[in-house]
Amino acid sequence: MPGLDDILCGGLAPGRVFLLEGSPGTGKTTTALQFLLTGADAGERGLYITLSETEEELRESAASHGRDIGDRFEIFELVPPETLLDADQQQSLLYSSDLELGETTRGIFDAFERVRPTRVVIDSLSEIRLLAQSSLRYRRQILALKHYFSRANATVLMLDDLTTEALDKTVHSVAHGVIRLEENAPGYGAERRRLRVIKFRGRRFRGGYHDFIIEHGGVRAFPRLISAEHRREFKRDVMLSGSSELDALLGGGIERGSSTLILGPAGTGKSLLTLTFAVAAVARGEKVALFIFDEERGLLLQRAFGLGIDLQSMIDDGLLFLAQVDAAELSPGQFSHMVRDVVEENGVSTVVIDSLNGYQAAMPEEQLLILHMHELLQYLNRQGVATFLTVAQHGLVGDMKSPVDVTYLADTVVLLRYFEALGRVLRAISVIKKRTGSHENTIREYRIDSDGITLGEPLEDFQGVLKGVPTYVGGGRNPLLDGPLADD
Repeated sequence: MPGLDDILCGGLAPGRVFLLEGSPGTGKTTTALQFLLTGADAGERGLYITLSETEEELRESAASHGRDIGDRFEIFELVPPETLLDADQQQSLLYSSDLELGETTRGIFDAFERVRPTRVVIDSLSEIRLLAQSSLRYRRQILALKHYFSRANATVLMLDDLTTEALDKTVHSVAHGVIRLEENAPGYGAERRRLRVIKFRGRRFRGGYHDFIIEHGGVRAFPRLISAEHRREFKRDVMLSGSSELDALLGGGIERGSSTLILGPAGTGKSLLTLTFAVAAVARGEKVALFIFDEERGLLLQRAFGLGIDLQSMIDDGLLFLAQVDAAELSPGQFSHMVRDVVEENGVSTVVIDSLNGYQAAMPEEQLLILHMHELLQYLNRQGVATFLTVAQHGLVGDMKSPVDVTYLADTVVLLRYFEALGRVLRAISVIKKRTGSHENTIREYRIDSDGITLGEPLEDFQGVLKGVPTYVGGGRNPLLDGPLADD
């Protein structure tokens, strides 16, 4: 199970008994099949003891992921004797559960002695718990299984579907390690799965929840991103945007290894502003990753081309990685893994996330979203990556509201605004925060046309621009009438 060994800080300890628990449909059987197939690839013998599924169902399950079990490991289908299913043969003085539990245990031991495997899967403990009928008998039975397999130095994965007593922690205290798989169905979109290592004796592991998915080929886990574990040396130089006016507003440019948040209502040019930095990075021969949540990929390529930006040629040259992210289908952990992959595997130096509103749809809980973004931005900063995020604010003119406040996380915050002047709707840009150096504290008008974004001179003779309705307080003629951005 890719990613699980990282979460366990090395994998399962050999010769120990582990519990894999989760409700039906969380991926326990698929994980168990991967466990045995991986052992078969290493030349180890495997044994799958099934009390709940048939051998045919297991083979079909593996085939659905493109894996052929064949004779790579032994499948022992343990079913109750036919006499126990015949009402005329039921014992009257001896409980039938005593016979069933004893015969089940003997069947497991006989199958093990016949195969002598290195890896064993028991699916599932719920059947043994039902046969035991009491917590004491169940615990004694699990202890007997544990001691038997430990003497044989076999690594055992016991599955529990939690369909009986969910609060029964009998196996938790007996097992060497416990892994829980969970599934959550949101109000809209695909189900979300996550796992947690509850215990692992004698070893450090990555605590907390980690997202995982079931895809063609099996189960894949995404270890929770911990930024403190990823540091590398890099030169913190200044990255230019290609626009002298924009660089001047930013105090010379954007520092490498920093994050920039661009705030503004819909239509103010947030995406175009990030593309300005992306194009400049590609012109320097650097690689850029663009993750878009809100806009359709083809529409973005067409719109950018109309502004003189040929994104397709950058993609063809291998300098731009463009990914359209479906927030309804992707978990935050999987998205973090995507970002980490392009940075570490492809050498990306600039990452654009457009927009954080779409990312929030993948992580509705605001507090968890901030924690995710904190780790992701810290990771990118420590990798020397320049990160650009956009947030669409609610409203058009006047007081703006953001769906989530992440301004304190970003190193630089750029504010875009509409304002009304002389019967026209104009745009203004300002920098309200920059941790890594000084910046202009002015407000500049800007225009979006076929040449991209063009900035004008600072609006020094106006008050109330950010409120949407400015007042001209300068002397003489209003500069908006004949300034460099005025209509011809």
